[in-house]
Amino acid sequence: MIILFTDFGADDIYVGQVHAVLAEQAPGIPVIDLLHTAPAFDIRCGGFLLDALQRRFPSGSIFITVVDPGVGGERAPLVVKADGKWFVAPDNGLLTRVIQNANEYRASKVLWRPNTMSQSFHGRDLFAPVAAMLASGGQPEQEACEPTMLDWPEHLDSVIYIDHFGNAITGRSGDSVHQNLKAVVGERELSYARVFCERERGELFWYVNSIGLVEIAANCADAARLLNLKVGDAVDFV
Repeated sequence: MIILFTDFGADDIYVGQVHAVLAEQAPGIPVIDLLHTAPAFDIRCGGFLLDALQRRFPSGSIFITVVDPGVGGERAPLVVKADGKWFVAPDNGLLTRVIQNANEYRASKVLWRPNTMSQSFHGRDLFAPVAAMLASGGQPEQEACEPTMLDWPEHLDSVIYIDHFGNAITGRSGDSVHQNLKAVVGERELSYARVFCERERGELFWYVNSIGLVEIAANCADAARLLNLKVGDAVDFV
């Protein structure tokens, strides 16, 4: 299967064009839209979120992962195989956490280029065809390289994504935080709850979400609005 993780926007003009390339060049291969609303241009938040999300996919999965503010610049196109999964991405550090947490990996710079390629849409014109080749059993021309690795912490104590419910996902692994601790958001201290229904309607809390990350939430309410949260805001623990 091919899995798409991008900041293209689910309702914009770009995702459908990537699907069209994959349908033409990898017919019959399932394509999953994992996320197209990764925080725009934010490599670090995208990288932490991608690492958490990719863990539930099986070996052999092929990810097209595009958060690429440097598109058309000097950064190289990259193919990384980590623990049996393929990641096609710009070499800008987006895969830092995936690589750090892999038991084994190898990385290659993609040398192959299509006959025609726009300067500003490599997701459609370069990454999608490369993923289609991999899904069809082929290999684009490439050479081994050391991928760009950014100096990120093991845990990111800030908001990395806000879903449409207003739940604020952080980059902190849930198994690294004791349930007796309180999450500090601005001037508020929030206690732990196992699930939403353990709190009164509208009550704020923190919990460990289904992908293993600490999340700031409210029962049947928009936590991000109640706390005036945005991506990048700090979440500490006391």
